[in-house]
Amino acid sequence: MAKKYVPDIVRKYEKGSKLTMLTAYDFTFASLFDSVGIDILLVGDSLGNVVQGRDTTLGVTTEEMVYHAEQVVRAAKTSMVIADMPFMSFQVNSESALAEAGVLVKKAGVGGVKLEGGVGMESTITKIVDAGIPVMGHVGLLPQSVNQMGFRVQGKEAKSEKRILDDALSVQKAGAFAIVLEGLPAKLAKKITAKLSIPTIGIGAGVDCSGQVLVMHDLLGLKAAGDDFSPKFVKQYVDLGALVKKAVTSYIEEVEKGKFPDKSQSY
Repeated sequence: MAKKYVPDIVRKYEKGSKLTMLTAYDFTFASLFDSVGIDILLVGDSLGNVVQGRDTTLGVTTEEMVYHAEQVVRAAKTSMVIADMPFMSFQVNSESALAEAGVLVKKAGVGGVKLEGGVGMESTITKIVDAGIPVMGHVGLLPQSVNQMGFRVQGKEAKSEKRILDDALSVQKAGAFAIVLEGLPAKLAKKITAKLSIPTIGIGAGVDCSGQVLVMHDLLGLKAAGDDFSPKFVKQYVDLGALVKKAVTSYIEEVEKGKFPDKSQSY
């Protein structure tokens, strides 16, 4: 299979096939996901939560995004790699946003960037796209705006529904090749998807989006010790966390009892 670029993503969307996207933050997992045909690997600023143990994504820096994105790019033989633009890397003005996007492309080698926001980000998205950098939009629940909106489903009322629809249309007008819809009622996500001519990628937005994305730790059941929370929209496909604890427990027991290493593991 050949490396995927924007035209390949758009072509699959236009054929009516669902797009698949999954977060990745290191070489090994990215290589595994790439090997089974995931369309897009997203180096998400969610690394602030699942890798760094922060409560929000707000503390993630561009330098940290470059560090993780470079590993994912090295692993991706066919998948397109998109990197999140972290908080305050694109909100100041369009010129500095373009410079920050350029860092992710030049230093990490990503195939595009994703940034949160709608109407207010239209000129910024246009600026980045005009420079030749593909942009994926992101509307609805915005993790970088947690202090303003919290982690709540958006678009339940008529006023907020209109705002989110306007945001999506603005992102499309600005030249984004795709848009993430997060934390929306399924009915609204379906309505937005029908109105847009670019693919929508849902997370907590129902089945009618053009594709889906999940955080890899949620899909694989990788949680920090004592973390029992799981969002409603997540489907856990395997409990790797339990398998990891079982394996390490066995290792501890065998080392303490002198069973590891045995002759087969010794020179």
